Amino acid sequence: MIIMINGAFGAGKTTTANKLLSQIPNSLIFDPEEIGYMLRKLVPEDQRLAHERTDDFQDLDLWKVLTVKAADALKAQYNKHLIVPMTIYKRDNFDYIYRGFQAIDKDIFHFCLFASAETLYERLTHRGDEPGGWQFQQVAKCVSALRDPLFGEHIQTDSLGTDDIIRIILEKIA
Repeated sequence: MIIMINGAFGAGKTTTANKLLSQIPNSLIFDPEEIGYMLRKLVPEDQRLAHERTDDFQDLDLWKVLTVKAADALKAQYNKHLIVPMTIYKRDNFDYIYRGFQAIDKDIFHFCLFASAETLYERLTHRGDEPGGWQFQQVAKCVSALRDPLFGEHIQTDSLGTDDIIRIILEKIA
């Protein structure tokens, strides 16, 4: 099984994934951000393709390719359920990764943790992100894009605690 936990920065993806890990036997967390960080180090900006020269590693073509390949390798090597927290709101990347995950494991779930911009700003501030920083700058476009029904089972998190979110996810995957 693969459980994608999508949402804007500050929606609660990582917290939810970490708590969900203890509730789903034989599972592990796979965070595609780590692939993005690796690619930033490996491919200097002046070596990137013109469309890849942005402040978002998800614009590196190899990010989506390596995300799927790494998930496939993790499933093959360790035979674990994958819990995948990620902010993915660009349709092309989402389609590629979702189809790739579906080819790896037909038992796939995609949840989108959704919150208002005000809630997200408050959470980002509370966790110590710099107001006006990169994550803050992504909120409006994430909130707008993630409203699309394409982005899975929406869970409105403004007034939910993590345990509530976990309960909803566990009910849906049962």
